[in-house]
Order: sequence, then structure tokens, then C-alpha cells
Amino acid sequence: MNIADQIYSAADSANQDRAQAIRDNLRDAIVDRRLAPGTKLSEGEVGTLFDVSRTVARAALQMLSFEGLVRTERNRGAFVANPSPEEARQVFASRRLIEPGIAIAACGRVTAADIAAFRAQLDEEGRFIAARGPTARRSEIKASGDFHLLLASVAGNAILQRFMEELVARSSLVIALYGRSGVSACGHSEHTEIVGALENGDCGLASRLMLHHIDHIEADLDLRVRAGPALREALNF
Repeated sequence: MNIADQIYSAADSANQDRAQAIRDNLRDAIVDRRLAPGTKLSEGEVGTLFDVSRTVARAALQMLSFEGLVRTERNRGAFVANPSPEEARQVFASRRLIEPGIAIAACGRVTAADIAAFRAQLDEEGRFIAARGPTARRSEIKASGDFHLLLASVAGNAILQRFMEELVARSSLVIALYGRSGVSACGHSEHTEIVGALENGDCGLASRLMLHHIDHIEADLDLRVRAGPALREALNF
């Protein structure tokens, strides 16, 4: 590789890193429900906010589109995905198929250190539940999603863990649109019961509790649409 090739390669790598960082910021805003479904994500505005070219901004939005968190429309641009009621049902049908098995797999591998990590996660959830205000509410929702991702991590299947990252993110979009009472933030007491089953080695109970938990979240959904802040406010620029 000559010097020119090395320069271009370094530039490409830097742009990829920038695109990934923007993707991470936008994804967090979507998962935390700071960006509402249907919010327009202009390449120009994203590029300006993050001080990058439209090309880099476009690459970040394409990453999110591949994950199903952003949809692109010809001649209109990119928008935070706005799942239909049928798509919402499919998200929870997928979770119902996958997560009870993840609970069983995690139960067969869980260690004392894992239980300690779950307990710390539950403590964090509890602090946010006790707090007040939209910031605490968003943090509570994220902590609840992180519980499911931690369970997938303990299960030890990298492919299922990647699936769960997408499903948890898509669930946040569904909850942002259709959630009613806040039970959709994943019941803290239900998480506690699941951890208790894991600690006792009762894999069947852990699986059944997870299935009940997912049913409980889905039962809290309706068809009302929630409005959210614009891109600039959501990202605190």
C-alpha cells in the first residue's frame, strides 16, 4: 500500500468511527424514547449537530435502517421507525418465542458473579423507579431493557444476544407509541422474581416467569401515539 492509499484508508476508518459514534448516539436517543417514532432525521441536520459530512451522517442512518430503527423514504429522507400495530405484535411474538429459551440457557450457566450483577441491575432500576421526572423515567426504561440484555449475555449465545439488542430497541419504539400505564418499562418485581428463579436453579420457573412478564408488557399496549421532542432537543444540543 502506498502513502496515498494509507491516507485514504485512515480517512475511511475515521469516517466509519464517526458514523458508528453517531449511530450509537441516535440509537440511545431512540431506545431511551427521547426521539419519538416518526421524527425526521435529516442528513443535513445530523451532520451539522455532529459536525460531520452528509456522507458520514448518511452512513450512520443506514446502520440504523439496517437494524429496523429508522426507515427511509424516497425523496423524503429518514425517519425514526413508526411501527404499525401488526409490527408491534410481531415484536412481542418474537420475544415470546426467544426469551423463555434465553432464560433457560442463562439458568444453566449463571454464576454467583452473574447473580450479583443482576442484583446491581435491579438496584439501579429501583433507584430510577423511586425518582421523579422524565429523565428518571427514561433511565428507568433503559435500565429495564438492560436487564433483558444482561440475561441474554449470561445465556452465552452471541447470535441470540444480537437478536435481543434489536428486539429491545424495537420494543422501546413500540412502547413509545402504544404504552399506557408505564408497566411497559418492565415490571421491577417481575425481574426480581426471575432473578430469584435463576439463583435457585429453577430453570422451568424462570422460563415461565419470563413468558408471563412479556405477556404483561404487551397487555399494556394500546393504539395511542405519543409525541416527542425534535432531534435537536432530544440530543441535548
